[in-house]
Amino acid sequence: MARRCFFNPFSLLMIGFLFLVLLFLIPFLFLSLIGSAFAKLGFSPLMVLLLLLFTLVGSLVNIPLTTVKTGGPVRMEKTYSPFYGWVYRIPEVAPETTVAINLGGALIPSLVSVYLLGRALLIPGGSTVFVLALVGVLIVTLVTHQVARPVPGLGIATPFFVPPLAALIVALVLSLFAGGGEAAVIAAPVIAYISGTLGTLIGADLLNLRRLGELGAPVVSIGGAGTFDGVFLSGVLAAFLA
Repeated sequence: MARRCFFNPFSLLMIGFLFLVLLFLIPFLFLSLIGSAFAKLGFSPLMVLLLLLFTLVGSLVNIPLTTVKTGGPVRMEKTYSPFYGWVYRIPEVAPETTVAINLGGALIPSLVSVYLLGRALLIPGGSTVFVLALVGVLIVTLVTHQVARPVPGLGIATPFFVPPLAALIVALVLSLFAGGGEAAVIAAPVIAYISGTLGTLIGADLLNLRRLGELGAPVVSIGGAGTFDGVFLSGVLAAFLA
């Protein structure tokens, strides 16, 4: 069971890419070029950095929830399109699948999203941001669900750039309706983070839970391989929008 809780579903290339993205963000945080909106929500630059770092490290931790039997023979693909993340390692077909939830790709982003929604409501005009964030989640969910596809032996995969790009566009458009004052300052990053993380998780993983038994993967993790990069990059984009 320990092997199914702690493992790296990514290649060194993907880990290196996400780590470089994080390093690129550091000087912008501490030169106060980004993060003013998050500061109004109680996040210091160091907290934002640690949050993203814990998200990245937490991608190695998967908490088992249940086990499902593989339904029938599974046809493994010999090639895996770069559009859907060729940097993932596809294991052998397993007779049963452990369904887990990823710490860095699902639990941490979900808790942060709930926190951001709660803090937004405490700011004048924040109820509008709350509603706009939920609308953003719905839009990104629909977009992500359209491009997500099951990959035998792996799980549900999405193009890594689609969820954060959709979240960015949605945040920039919806933030125009946030009004003025502090609500307008926090709108774009809050909408980007919440819609990018929750929209990715719901659209890719939760709406495809019924298909997990068809994949023959030893472990399928909600927020894990196939969706984690989209969740992580959504958090980075939200930091820049702040």
